[in-house]
Amino acid sequence: MLIDSHCHLDLAVFDGQRDELMVRCAEQGVSGFLVPATRFESWGKINHLVKRYPTWRVAYGLHPYFLREATLKQIDGLAEQCDTERVMAVGEIGLDCWPGAVDMDIQKAYLLRQLSVAKMLRLPVILHARKSYDLVLKCLRQGGFDRGGIVHAFNGSLEQAKRFTALGFVLGIGGTVTYPRAKKAHRVLASLDARDYVLETDSPDMPISGFQGQTNTPLSLPCIVQHIANIREEDVDQVTRQAYENLLSVFPKWNEDLL
Repeated sequence: MLIDSHCHLDLAVFDGQRDELMVRCAEQGVSGFLVPATRFESWGKINHLVKRYPTWRVAYGLHPYFLREATLKQIDGLAEQCDTERVMAVGEIGLDCWPGAVDMDIQKAYLLRQLSVAKMLRLPVILHARKSYDLVLKCLRQGGFDRGGIVHAFNGSLEQAKRFTALGFVLGIGGTVTYPRAKKAHRVLASLDARDYVLETDSPDMPISGFQGQTNTPLSLPCIVQHIANIREEDVDQVTRQAYENLLSVFPKWNEDLL
């Protein structure tokens, strides 16, 4: 069972084609999707769409790169929002050191508040940590967060990977590993324990090698799996099965009938 643990299928680029895309994914063996929110304004749309697509699971949160549009008061409604159908986690939350991001002190305040909500609800989190792994780890310790989750699009060192997995996190592995030049990512992936990773695409972003500039979709997941298998010198079925087991270790209620 191939599960895309991070795809933004709620975004407008997929409007008008979701039904067809879901059919095509099923034909290719991609049978589950975790859709994390990025903005407060997206919460309502995701809550509506998840009722339409039974293979979706969702997470709600405020993405660090879009905090100029957010208010801390919006987090007051996060606990209630996470009490809706098929919510697996609080997310996508974290810290972003990319140019143009808001002040880091503001980002930390949002992250710590959302970690507090996740801790109260006993939910894992979906972490965004662009060029900020050590800072995020520090916030996890500061917030006393011990519920684990997924580190989205992990591209750090093996030492950083081990620090996250020691806290109960698994690492999201996606299109980066399909690029021949991503040597560090390949080395880290080859060295990970089998229990330490899940599959993701970050659709519509992070296209796989050879498809740069195109809209990414969960249909790229089989290609990602093939590359992981090659890098880890394992077979595709083994990678698929292990990634699914790893996902269930973080989200044990994934298969509950919540309709």
